[in-house]
Amino acid sequence: MRLVLFGAPGSGKGTQATRLKQDLGIPHISTGDLLRAEIKAESELGKKAKSIMDAGQLLSDDIMLGIIRSRLSQPDAKPGFILDGYPRNLAQAEALDGVLAEIGQPLDVVIKLDVPNEAILDRCVVRFKAEKRPDDNPDTVKRRLGIYADQTAPVAEFYAKRGKLKVVDGVGELDEVTARVKAALEQTAAASA
Repeated sequence: MRLVLFGAPGSGKGTQATRLKQDLGIPHISTGDLLRAEIKAESELGKKAKSIMDAGQLLSDDIMLGIIRSRLSQPDAKPGFILDGYPRNLAQAEALDGVLAEIGQPLDVVIKLDVPNEAILDRCVVRFKAEKRPDDNPDTVKRRLGIYADQTAPVAEFYAKRGKLKVVDGVGELDEVTARVKAALEQTAAASA
């Protein structure tokens, strides 16, 4: 299974991907985690990414595509993958389609976790207090939600036109949301069988 978990910052993509990777036996590829690892390593990319992320901005498409291309070329991603946090705009979605066509691994489905902004802000406040991640600062989250609405939300229509989008209610207990995501994946698998 090759899928993208899609949604606003704080919608639960990472949490659901962590749960799904166990069941599906495929890697969870989080651009946020890849970037945080670069920041922790204090690499040149990490230093540049930190200043951009701390300002609540997104990294350039070229940087992100390079990171994704490199990660998808690793052997554990051959049977499938869960992308979390990418693509974030139409140019990235088109570039991702190109890379996946090159490696013969087209997407099976894009799962959009639908969560109202108020619930996202509440979740991020809790996570900010617990983990102290700068990108979960309430002011940063508000800026990121604005960027999401302008740049990322149109990606859903891109995948809807290709018949790849499934919208899942991302509000509720974790197990309930996971069950909804799994049901959408089962529908996708049944339709392609």
